[in-house]
Amino acid sequence: MYKITPRQLKNANALNVVIKPSKNKNKKIDVYNLQGVKLASIGALGYKDYSIYFAENGLAFANERRRLYQIRHANDRNKKGTAGYYADKILW
Repeated sequence: MYKITPRQLKNANALNVVIKPSKNKNKKIDVYNLQGVKLASIGALGYKDYSIYFAENGLAFANERRRLYQIRHANDRNKKGTAGYYADKILW
């Protein structure tokens, strides 16, 4: 099971959503609105995210991985309400 970090909780709070470990065996986090309606499942298990890169390799490496993630996901990370949006704002 994926362990949600304080940074991710803070990011979710800023978006006015609630996050919990995913019930989907292939995802890291489920995102819910404040009424408890599921909005998305984000973060594929088996892939690293900003928090993991930061813990394993430090700030500079994590920031570079974030930059590359943002380039790869330029088409979906800014569409508010999508799984890509929540992954970008919460995991990265």
